[in-house]
This record gives sequence, C-alpha cells and structure tokens, in this order.
Amino acid sequence: MKCKHLIVLSGIFFMSYSIFGQGIKESVQAMKKKKADEYFDSYSYGKSIPLYKELIMMGDSSGERRIAEAYRKLGKVDSAEVWYRKLMNYSEVNAEDMYHYSEILKINKKYKEADEWLVNYKEKKKEDSRAKRKLANNNYSEMAVDKGQFNLFLITKNEKNADFGAALWNNKIVFASSREIEGEIIKRQYNWDNQPFLDMYVADRKSDGQLTTPKQFHKELNTRYHEGPACFNMDGSQMYFTRNNYYQKKAKASQKGVNHLMIFIAQFNATDSTWSPETPFAYNNDEYSVGHPSLSYDGNKLYFASDMPGGFGGTDIYVSEKQIDGQWGTPKNLGETVNTEGNEMFPFINSEEGILFFASNGHHSLGGLDVYMCYDKKGAFNEVIHMGAPINTSKDDFAFITDKKMKYGYLSSNRDGGKGDDDLYGFNILKPFKISYFVRGKALNLEDKSTPVPGSKVQLKDANNDVVAEYVVGDDGKYEFEIEIDKTYELFGTKEKYFSGNNSFSSENMKEEVIEKDIYLEKDPGLSLYCLIMEKGSEKPIENAHVILVDNFTNEEFLNLKTPESGDFKKALKDKKIGERLSYQIKLECPGYLGKTLTFNHKIDKPGQINLHEYLGGSIELDKIEVGADIGKLIDINPIYFDLNKSNIREDAAVELDKIVKVMKENPTLEIELQSHTDCRASRGYNQALSDRRAKSSAKYVQEHIENANRIYGKGYGESQLVNKCECEGSKKVPCTEEEHQQNRRTEFKIVKM
Repeated sequence: MKCKHLIVLSGIFFMSYSIFGQGIKESVQAMKKKKADEYFDSYSYGKSIPLYKELIMMGDSSGERRIAEAYRKLGKVDSAEVWYRKLMNYSEVNAEDMYHYSEILKINKKYKEADEWLVNYKEKKKEDSRAKRKLANNNYSEMAVDKGQFNLFLITKNEKNADFGAALWNNKIVFASSREIEGEIIKRQYNWDNQPFLDMYVADRKSDGQLTTPKQFHKELNTRYHEGPACFNMDGSQMYFTRNNYYQKKAKASQKGVNHLMIFIAQFNATDSTWSPETPFAYNNDEYSVGHPSLSYDGNKLYFASDMPGGFGGTDIYVSEKQIDGQWGTPKNLGETVNTEGNEMFPFINSEEGILFFASNGHHSLGGLDVYMCYDKKGAFNEVIHMGAPINTSKDDFAFITDKKMKYGYLSSNRDGGKGDDDLYGFNILKPFKISYFVRGKALNLEDKSTPVPGSKVQLKDANNDVVAEYVVGDDGKYEFEIEIDKTYELFGTKEKYFSGNNSFSSENMKEEVIEKDIYLEKDPGLSLYCLIMEKGSEKPIENAHVILVDNFTNEEFLNLKTPESGDFKKALKDKKIGERLSYQIKLECPGYLGKTLTFNHKIDKPGQINLHEYLGGSIELDKIEVGADIGKLIDINPIYFDLNKSNIREDAAVELDKIVKVMKENPTLEIELQSHTDCRASRGYNQALSDRRAKSSAKYVQEHIENANRIYGKGYGESQLVNKCECEGSKKVPCTEEEHQQNRRTEFKIVKM
C-alpha cells in the first residue's frame, strides 16, 4: 500500500537528525542500530531497511518488526507480508502486528487467511469496532462484482510518481502530484518515499474525461513543500487547499517534533487571473492535522479530515458550518457510523444529491483504503455503503469526486495496471445512484435454532403476496434478497418433511444496509395438527386470525399464532403417540370477524396429519362483521318471547340471551345496541313503551353476565321500524297474516362499535 496519501493527512515530514557519537569504543553493531533507528524514526523507511537486515545478519533480530512496518508504510506489500509472517511465529506477537498482517493479506487478496488473523485480533481487542465491522460484512466476492454503474478509465497524463486528489475548477481539473518539475536543478525529495514534494497541478478536461498536458497551478500557491489536495466553491472564486505548516515562518513543530497539515483559503482575482495571499482556516493547530477539505455547493459547510483529540481513532471526518457572521463554527465529528478506530479521509460532499463520499481503512473492504458513500438525512449520516467494484479494489482507492449532476467524476488509486504509484482515474456514471438494501438470514431447524436446513426453498413475498424472489439454500442455510425501502415483506420457507416457516418484516426507516431475518422450519415428526380457517359464506382463507390452543388436560397454552395469508397452520405433535387423546380449547379472534371459542376432543388412531376443521363440522369459519350488522342473524338466535304485557326474562328467552353473553365474552371489544321491535297492533305509544321495557330488561340480563356492562344497552323502537307493509292505523291499515305480523315482533343485536 502506497502510504503517501496517508502522510498528506498525518502531515509528518522529515526533520534533520544528527548522530551524536557514543565514543570510539562504541561497537559497529550499536552504531548501525542507532543509525537504522534514526532513519526509521525520521520516516526514511527505505534507508532503514538495509541497515536492519545487516543487523539481523549480525545476530540482532530486534529490527524485524520495524522492517515489516517499513515495507508496509512504503506500500511494498509483498515484502511486508513476508516479514509480518515471520513475526506471527514469535511468542511475543502483539495485537497490532496481527491487525497489520491481516490488512496486508487482504491487500494481497488472501481473504480467508486475513479473516483468520482478524479473528485472532478481535479476541485480543474486543472493543475495536473495525474487526466487528469487517467480519460482519466479509462477502468479498459480492463486493468485487462490477454491477455496471461505472465506466472507469485510466488518465493517460499520469506519471510514474503520485498523481491524486482531483478537484473540479471551471471545467479544469486541479490535482496534487509529486511529478518531477521540468528544469528544476535542485531536486526536492521527501524522505518517506524519496519522491518530490507535492505540488498542485491544473489541466483542461476534455470531452472524453481525459486531461490535456498538466502544468503547475499558480506558483504563488505552490511552495517548496507539500500542497494539495484542494476544493473550490461553485463559481471557482475561492479555493480551500491542504498544506503542511513547515512553510509558515511562524509555524512550529508540535510538542512531539512533528509537522502537521493545515487548510488554507485563497481568493481568485479574475481581472488578472491571480490568487490572493492565503489565509489559514480557523481550526488549524500545530498539535494535529486538518486537511482534505470539501465544500458544499452553497458554501455553508466545510467537510475535512483531522486527527484532532476527541475522535474515534486515527483520522476522522468533521464538518464545520458557516455562521451568520461569516465565520466557521466549531467542527463536529460525523460520529461512529462514519468514523472508526482507523483512518477516514478524503471526504467529498455532493450536496446536490445529499451524498457524502469518503475513503476509509476501518470499514469492511476489499483491502487498503476503499471508497464509501452515505446519505445526508437531515444532517445525520446513517448508512455507510461500500461502493464495490470497479471503484474499489484490494489496493488503495480514495479521493472520489463527481460533478454536480453526477454524470462523471474522478478517483485516485494505486491499483494494478496504473503508471506505478497513485494514479488518477476518470469515470462515467452509467446509471443513477441508489442505496441497495438487503434482507439476509438463514433457514434453520426450529428444534435448536442453529442447525441449517439445506435445500429449503425461501421465498420473498411483498404486501400483495406476490413472490418477489426465491432461492434454494445451500449447506450453510444462507439466503439474501435485495429489497426496497419502506415496504412490507414476508419470508416464507418450505421443504419436504418440514413444516413451513415464515417471518414478516418492514424496511421502513432502515438505518442499516442489511436486515437480519432468519426463518425456522420444524421437522415433521409423523403426527401433526392442521387447521384451515375461512370466512363464512365465501370460503376465503382468513389471514392474521389469532389462534390460541389450550390443552384441557394440563391447562397450559399449546399454541399461540397468527395465520398467514393462506389461513392455515400446522403444529407438530412431538410427544404424542397413537392411542392417546387430545383435548383443546380453541380460541379464535380476528379484526373484522366475530370471534369464537371451540372445544376439540379426539383420540389419535393413526399416524399423519389430524385436520382440526374436519373434526369440527367440516370447516372452521368466522363470520365477517361490521358496524350495523345484527349478530343475532350470525349465531342463529331463536325469537325471544315475553308473557303478555310483560317484560321479565323467561327461561326460554334466557337461553337465547346466553348466546349473546357468550359472543360478547369471546369478543371483548364489541359494543351492542339491543333493539326490541313490535308489530303494529295496539297503539303506537303503548308499543313504544312496552318494547323499551323489554329491550332494557334483555340488555340488563346480558349486562349481569359480562364484565363491562357498558358494552350493551337496550332501546325499544315499538312499531317504528316495520320490516314489511303491515300497517294497522288510519288510511294505511293493511290486513296481514299472523306470520307477517311475527316478522315485525323481533329482537336485534346491532353492532355499534368494534
């Protein structure tokens, strides 16, 4: 992994050291060790390596760890792997060695071995979120699939040294480069990798995304040391760029003797095409780095990377908002969803689309730095999404930017196939960005809830019960489906000789990229209960019917579930044998239907499936009800009779009213108006008074047998609501038979609330 871009953030630069003699008696070995350590500590890694190797030949192996670290920081991952592998055989190997070795293996695409060492690291550093994130999202083959969103191409004007960090400026590209300056007599080299210091360059962008011959950006902004990368406001009149503080006359090294990065701001003068003298960003500091600026389109938010105190680990991403007075507000850390114990850097905000792009080595990745995106949801970034291939590889991929409309962009990478170091890549965006959400889980045996059920067919169904996708699981039982946001789904699993399993879920307000949902299938033991619940009159299966079975022998709840759309359920009888008796109290409830309680008794006389509904009259049906319906018609109540001119409840009437009591106990949310009607014979006033007394008397009987007496009340209607033509008074008088008059003498139980 080429570490130069990390240096741009850490901003650590060479400081001259001198070797203070230890006297003529000091051994050659001690002198070599001292010199090697000085080179290493001053970041001259290339010079330190041969000295440490000489010391090993002389019997001093104390520098092996530093050789491994030096190769890693120089980006020579093959050599780094060799030396870290040696360290893994040491009894004193530490957790950081394990982590770095795992990362090197990943860069070299040895993913299985990398994860094994990451597991070892996690055991020692349980609190480190990096290991948890990476091991939880290690589907490398999926991340490496090119889904056809980008057309990526190498910029032909790259050179052998580093070119990276593109920024758009007035149809030009400004980027950082360590390419050698033509005609420069004194070569300015950076001790870390012996490349020239970074300067900013500018090139015109051609229609195909390639660049014209780059030239140095305005010389008044490039100094003898590092500059870049940069960003610009929308009209190109203001630039924010990164520079190390070594250049500043009044700048001082930190207390640890380290120089850091800072952000500077310059204004463009269109009249003479010059830049004003730069001014420092308000939150620069000699004790830590602040760099990699990205300005929102409206100019009111500045995103940047920093290792300031109070972060989560290495470098974190922060945002500062412009205040009413034009000053920048106190930086805010973007939080633990974005930032990790590793390094987050190179933020780019496409505020037109509300997307933040950034590079990180702390999230799940293909190796090295990878590019991630997350959406701005009212100032909070909730999902971190790996960009996948071809944006990401096993090498370092970073500094991702796009144009405002997200039609094209640029990326920096040291992947294979480039010019030799960090290179600029252009890309065209072939289809719109969207977050991909997934449901992921396993088909498991209900018996122990951990054993997979290979060969299970798992279906993903939408709210209309349409199959969106299906998959037959392998030996690991795993399945994964892409889903849409703000939808309701059901997972449905089936396999021969197993009872089907299902699991419903909603993708509303998803905060993560993946929902974890397992389904459980129960093995058929050879004896089972089966029941189908249907709507009376239509033979339509009832979904979401709440079914409770209580064992009458033990008085314990045997089953408690809601029916799927198919209206049925199946339950294994694991502990039952042929010849045993079953006895269950069955309680059924469902919104919009009249609930009921049934008793089931049966002696098991053969193996197989026992169909409850067949032993309970051929079917189990629920009556669909709505406000205004007459329950009396649904439960076949016989006429309620009263003695002549009386309103007291007779024994035969009590039998019928007990049916209403039962219904109200089974349906505790029902409210009923008990209505009493008469025929037209006798006066209207008499009939009204008599019917009202009878209605209230009947309602009182029911009230005395239920818990909430307010759920039923009685009201008499006399002859005001005749159901036929049988009028008895005045010019409307119509002769009727006794049977016709009987139709009007009725009691109704109207639902007024459900």
